[in-house]
Amino acid sequence: MSAVVTLIAAASAVLDEQAVQAARASLTALGADTAKPDWLAPDRACDIAEEGLVPEQAEAAVRRALDGLAVDVIAQKPGNRKKRLLVADMESTIIEQEMLDELGDYVGLKDHIAAITARAMNGEIDFKDAVRERVALLKGLNESVVDEVWQRATLMPGARTLVSTMRANGATCVLVSGGFRCFTERVRQWVGFDDDRGNVLEVVDGVMTGAVVEPILDKDSKLEALLAYAGERHVPTVETMAVGDGANDLPMLLAAGLGVAFHAKPTVAAQARARVDHGDLTALLFAQGYRIGEFVEG
Repeated sequence: MSAVVTLIAAASAVLDEQAVQAARASLTALGADTAKPDWLAPDRACDIAEEGLVPEQAEAAVRRALDGLAVDVIAQKPGNRKKRLLVADMESTIIEQEMLDELGDYVGLKDHIAAITARAMNGEIDFKDAVRERVALLKGLNESVVDEVWQRATLMPGARTLVSTMRANGATCVLVSGGFRCFTERVRQWVGFDDDRGNVLEVVDGVMTGAVVEPILDKDSKLEALLAYAGERHVPTVETMAVGDGANDLPMLLAAGLGVAFHAKPTVAAQARARVDHGDLTALLFAQGYRIGEFVEG
């Protein structure tokens, strides 16, 4: 039994020796032998290798020891850390917005649509039904609004660095979203993903009909995409990474070699095997063992 426990401080925090020693002490108290901290970035991230505990035990112990600190904890087996395939959700993961909510602003229903989005992302209502219900409210909206609402999109901190670094090291990076291709295509080009998948808004004569082109990409489709991309590229599942925040991401998060719930909805954070609550997307690089000097800026 062994694990590598990665500690990653939020950008606004400092990972100090006191916190690292508290983490080591929590592992030692359960009978584990720990190695000296391997700093991946000064005051920001380090690995603690331990023998004696499975990753789940090690992570739980360290989380208890560091409770109240803005430090993420990811524990995993030491092998196959650097992944060859990244499958990422788009909204509230790679970009900071939910673009369907933003489109709702143009029909005066942003808050109403956002409330449906929140329930769907927490797994309280069926995702496909939620997509159909929200899109129906956009009926009659001019297609040109997509170009206007796109101007609101902002990247999640660390998004370009994550994708650029992984691609520079030979990984394939794809965007798979329950959102819409009119946005996934732009985010793919903006960030540098290799490919993208998403749903399609039905448009006739330049006007949204209030319908979605079937079939709707949902949680099962995201899982299928992860497995399909891995199969096409002969990447073992253990060498895949998935990241997302909503309930429709959970199947792919659980299937990936490292599935990370990123600033996720409560039900998703509770079930995912790894989560980032405080840091930005570069936390996914530290989790793979990348040192800050290896980061490639987009």
